[in-house]
Amino acid sequence: MDVVRLLVRRALLALPVLFGVLLLTFLLIRMGNNDPVGLLAGPTPTDADIERIIAKLKLDLPVWRQFWEFIVLVVQGDLGYSWLSDRPVTGELLLRLPATIELVMFGAILGAAIGIPSGLIAAFRPNRWFDQVSRVVSLLGFGMPTLFLGLAAIFVFFFLLEWAPPPMGRLDLVLNPPPLITGSYFLDGMLHGDWQAARSAGARLILPICSVALVFAAPLVKQTRAIALDVLASDYVRFARAAGLPPSMVRRLVWRNSSVPIVTYVGIELTALFGAAAVLELIFSWGGLSQFGLTAMLRGDFAVVQGYVLFMSLIAMAIFAITDIVVLAIEPRARTGQR
Repeated sequence: MDVVRLLVRRALLALPVLFGVLLLTFLLIRMGNNDPVGLLAGPTPTDADIERIIAKLKLDLPVWRQFWEFIVLVVQGDLGYSWLSDRPVTGELLLRLPATIELVMFGAILGAAIGIPSGLIAAFRPNRWFDQVSRVVSLLGFGMPTLFLGLAAIFVFFFLLEWAPPPMGRLDLVLNPPPLITGSYFLDGMLHGDWQAARSAGARLILPICSVALVFAAPLVKQTRAIALDVLASDYVRFARAAGLPPSMVRRLVWRNSSVPIVTYVGIELTALFGAAAVLELIFSWGGLSQFGLTAMLRGDFAVVQGYVLFMSLIAMAIFAITDIVVLAIEPRARTGQR
């Protein structure tokens, strides 16, 4: 029942948030300098061509009328058609969503597997060599632009060392994608026994996943270390040490009391990772949802941009809801509002 109440409360709070996101997105993209009419009309349009395109896109209507018609379509589950490809926006976004989820989830799992233990070890042994090295690496990863990170990885491992395959999509161009099950070419290839596709997809996953993992792990190391140090300095940990508890039991006590803020921070960072993945998807020609949305922003495809922002908002809310459910599972006091 606690989970049900949580989900209902989240859903009610999501409605005004989604409305605000749609309104701001609708207004901001129309204040930009992109001109979709010029792109659609071509280099030598006539006045009739321009008027026809404006009428088709309903840009001749007042802004409030355009927004109202857009909201009516969204409520019906229709995000309209892409202004440049004339395809349904919902279908285009759903088609590319598995590629982004594959990249972000694998990268986040690897980043958490590196970042959380590294932060805990650094906190348990402060100011020693591992702590110093982890802080330097975390600072470099946190301060390095995502664009530079992806380009540097391609330059070193593909161009110089020739260890990685060319950054041209999720699968070798001569291979056909395996039948859809999970949306991940690597997992679907393994499930169908298509080992050639699985090997090709796996090889092309390594470099993008490692880049995502570094982006995710760098701030996580720093935050985990800070949380664990706060717990180590608490009264109950000092009492446990004074009582003669073994170090292994003290470490379990620290992890138990650090888990909730760490899980909460992981959820926050995971939502931000979808935005960072847009740049990496563009560099590696990944063909995912984030790359599709970024390309639409650059080309002025208003319908796709609106649908992309809505999808990102829904994903963020789903991640926050899952994070709250995990917190409820590991922290019983959260169910009754105790502190």
